Amino acid sequence: MTMTIGLVCPNESPEKRGVKPFLRWAGSKRKQLSRLAPYWSGEHKRYVEPFAGSACLFFDLAPPSAVLGDSNEELIQLYRVVRDSPERLHRRLCRIKRDVATYLRWRNQNPTTLDPETRALRFLYLNRNCFNGIYRTNLQGGFNVPMGKRVGEYFSKEDLLRCSRLLQTAELVAGDFSATLDLVKVGDFVYLDPPYAVLSRRIFKEYGSKLFGTEDMPRFEESLHAIVGRGADFLVSYADCKEARALARKWCSVRLPVKRHVAGFAGDRKTAYEWVISNRQRSTTA
Repeated sequence: MTMTIGLVCPNESPEKRGVKPFLRWAGSKRKQLSRLAPYWSGEHKRYVEPFAGSACLFFDLAPPSAVLGDSNEELIQLYRVVRDSPERLHRRLCRIKRDVATYLRWRNQNPTTLDPETRALRFLYLNRNCFNGIYRTNLQGGFNVPMGKRVGEYFSKEDLLRCSRLLQTAELVAGDFSATLDLVKVGDFVYLDPPYAVLSRRIFKEYGSKLFGTEDMPRFEESLHAIVGRGADFLVSYADCKEARALARKWCSVRLPVKRHVAGFAGDRKTAYEWVISNRQRSTTA
């Protein structure tokens, strides 16, 4: 069953359930939460997300239990530090100058030489001050995004503490998406929002040695059947492309117009389309 629904307004304010994510993230679904949240119900026992990114749906839903996974080990380490030492992390972050020279000094550090907390601090500082929250590395694995021309205020300590409390309920997994999906069990709700890799282009220009690619699509599709076979539900977000359309025909699906907010020029910030695909219909009360 396929249908197209109206544009998700950039100024739309979804119902407040949890807390805003503390990360900026290219491709974040923050503007679409009111469309995605109705797929979660009180019947679900646990929230699972194998491509966590900024985990904005997790933080919005505030589920009682969760599994968050990502192939980006530094990201998962940051979540561990936010869970365990949020006040110290916030204090250290606010002490760092926000100018180009300081930014480059932190960017040029080799993260593998840093202790776990400082490594997490570096990741968070770069994320909050880089151009448009893009995570991109060079062939050597070094973060190479320039500093943004405009940087907003940091999140409050109180908001980070709220994120920390939610992360207390989450099991954190660093690795391929299959490692997280191996943990799926009866009653789980699995949200999958992989990097949008299509044959002719990259959405969001996001590169890395472990990036999800078109070669992963067959096993990604197999994993959806495995999720249902375990007695769980899934929800997929994916760019409108041939691969997504083929997937959409097999499940309940909705085609959404959305705004891209990553390109550096206003003229490039155009309306695009994404698919929301699930093994079950969303709540009719949304």
